[in-house]
Amino acid sequence: MTPALQAIGITRRFPGVLANDRVDFELERGQIHALLGENGAGKSTLMNILYGLCQPDSGEIRVNGRPVKIASPHDAIAQGIGMVHQHFMLAPPLTVAENIMLGQELKAGPTRVLGGLAVLDRRTASRRIRELSHQYGLDVDPDACVKDLPVGAQQRVEIVKALYSAADILILDEPTAVLTPQEADELFVIMRGLAKQGKSIVFITHKLREVFAVSDRISVMRAGQMVGSLAPAEATREKLAEMMVGRKVILAIDKAPAHPRQPLLEVEALRVADDRQHMSVDGVSFHVRAGEILGVAGVQGNGQTELAEALTGLRKAVSGHIRMGGRDVTRATTRHLIESGVAHVPEDRQKHGLVLSFSVRDNLVLCAYYKPPCARGIALQFPIIEEHARNLVRLFDVRTPGTATPVGSLSGGNQQKVIVARELSRLLSHQADPAGPPPILIASQPTRGLDVGSIEFIHRQLIQARDQGAAVLLISAELDEIMTLSDRIAVMYKGRILDTLDAATATREHLGLLMAGVLRGDDAGEHAQPAQQITHGDVKAS
Repeated sequence: MTPALQAIGITRRFPGVLANDRVDFELERGQIHALLGENGAGKSTLMNILYGLCQPDSGEIRVNGRPVKIASPHDAIAQGIGMVHQHFMLAPPLTVAENIMLGQELKAGPTRVLGGLAVLDRRTASRRIRELSHQYGLDVDPDACVKDLPVGAQQRVEIVKALYSAADILILDEPTAVLTPQEADELFVIMRGLAKQGKSIVFITHKLREVFAVSDRISVMRAGQMVGSLAPAEATREKLAEMMVGRKVILAIDKAPAHPRQPLLEVEALRVADDRQHMSVDGVSFHVRAGEILGVAGVQGNGQTELAEALTGLRKAVSGHIRMGGRDVTRATTRHLIESGVAHVPEDRQKHGLVLSFSVRDNLVLCAYYKPPCARGIALQFPIIEEHARNLVRLFDVRTPGTATPVGSLSGGNQQKVIVARELSRLLSHQADPAGPPPILIASQPTRGLDVGSIEFIHRQLIQARDQGAAVLLISAELDEIMTLSDRIAVMYKGRILDTLDAATATREHLGLLMAGVLRGDDAGEHAQPAQQITHGDVKAS
């Protein structure tokens, strides 16, 4: 059978980077083909070429066996290729029907003549969209406003938008990144239904569990090359991880039982506003004890970012209290918190964690350059700073040509290792001093965008910090990461903590419901904070 889509010998260079190196890829009709690879492996470049967002330097694209030239997304759509991007391309104030018709009102939409002009027949368009969405099990209300829809429903709108353009080939780029586990499972059912009706799907993901849940074929890219393609029955999580990284990776973290002691971080009735003065953190209370990891789960955008910023002095609280080691630090500056023992792995490593133009060496002393032993008065002690940097580069396996290399030239994983090395080394120095400040680590999205090898390393460091007596607050949108590392799990939804659960007994299904805002009366756990008429889809909790 002729493949629905083929990429043959695709090569694409950017300045200093060979993004795709003679890549071959085949997608069969009615197949769900997963494309795996670490950050920077070349997956996105290949898909952007297939969708016309960039052009290859060499190679050929075939659709249904015919060579085609795809110079733009318009050409891709004309060839029956649709793409659903990780970040939705929707206009929130418009209705579902208006979003689907946007840009193709008179080309693909039903029209009628009004005053001598052809205009979109909205009623007929809505009927067609309703029929199409029902045909593929993607039921959406064409007249609903997109901004009022839950995230899972917005993703269905994106898929219907591609299908309305007569797409037979769908490229789904990290489609579960902002979904709860239940929404992800619903998406997999939809994908299976589409494949049964003859649609061909490229599924880009970094979550190994999802690959086995829905894929018919798995291909792996590394360093711009296609390193292998196999059926799910031939693969294991360990084998795929090794193909992605180029070495064996330990996926199961060896974590001993926690031995928590006194609370080091206490948050009481904290309220924090975002940049629009909307209350993103609304009355949150919790505590983190020495020797434990408290994981904060939730779909991104439910107040986690503002919570982390308030705890690290980057955003001022509106009300409530933050205590560290028994001392109130609610109004403390970032420098005061650093000197009070708080280590911070920020959500945005390049904005809040590094000075990209500075060397690796200088970034490793950003929190200590002004005091002994790094400085004597106003004079920096360069030999001491250099020795410190070399030790951390070795201990934390930072892959860099040298300590003088600008940190902005390193890969994302190695940039993250520089931050982790700096913050955990400070934490260890505090723990070594019995009279020193309480060791507290706030790690926000610590493995976002990293390959499985870097994730493995950073997970081990977080566990080690816990075992050495630190109080670790882990904020992550990755539910697998939260369940693997945490001792207790708090779930945030719309700025509130709905429940705090023992990680040993928490289930993916229960956590997924909480992430969607569903709190039943018999679910109240350790620190449940009542939800006020929280609605998600057709489910309501109060």
